[in-house]
Amino acid sequence: MIFDVGECLVDETTEYGAWADWLGVPRHTFHAMFGAVIAQGRDYRETFQEFRPGFDLYAERERRAQAGQPETFGEADVYPDVRDTLAALRADGLWLGIAGNQTVRAGRILRELFSPDVDLIGTSDDWGASKPAPEFFHRVAEVVPARAEEMLYVGDRVDNDIRPAHRAGMHTALVRRGPWGTIQWSTEEAQKLPTFRIESLLELSGLIARFNGSAR
Repeated sequence: MIFDVGECLVDETTEYGAWADWLGVPRHTFHAMFGAVIAQGRDYRETFQEFRPGFDLYAERERRAQAGQPETFGEADVYPDVRDTLAALRADGLWLGIAGNQTVRAGRILRELFSPDVDLIGTSDDWGASKPAPEFFHRVAEVVPARAEEMLYVGDRVDNDIRPAHRAGMHTALVRRGPWGTIQWSTEEAQKLPTFRIESLLELSGLIARFNGSAR
């Protein structure tokens, strides 16, 4: 089983609030534009372009770091159901991994937060491939000790998580939270593609047990 990071394990409210502050934009305005961009099916990074044309996300991350305001998240940003979910799945004997579109710095933070609880943590910057590119999921398939059809990828986005993981031959679970999970929840793909549709990660242990039992 492999988990996405943002809006699956980690609530990104704090980080996007920091971006609004960095841009000098009221947080409410930034979040409203962010939601509008997602609802229009555009890349979330276009949100920054709406406020500052030519905005380079990677360059601005470096500027923030140099200004003493690097991207950061911690235990307070971990969704409340995450720790109990990981413990339950580990007790079920499942192999657990985390893999998402994250920077090298974010990867270090993830390892500090989750290394004792999971078997693998991989990021797009580590691998040189980002979701939804097939190469990202090929990399996941290479490092997970199971066949693709035995894997479950858990995420909040149909476009970045569910659709490409499904195409890679994996089972998927769509969690309804965060802007993408909320906006995309009622779409046709969100209703048809996932193996599981969940409101909380705590549902996974029971759902997987029943699924595996019915497959025998």
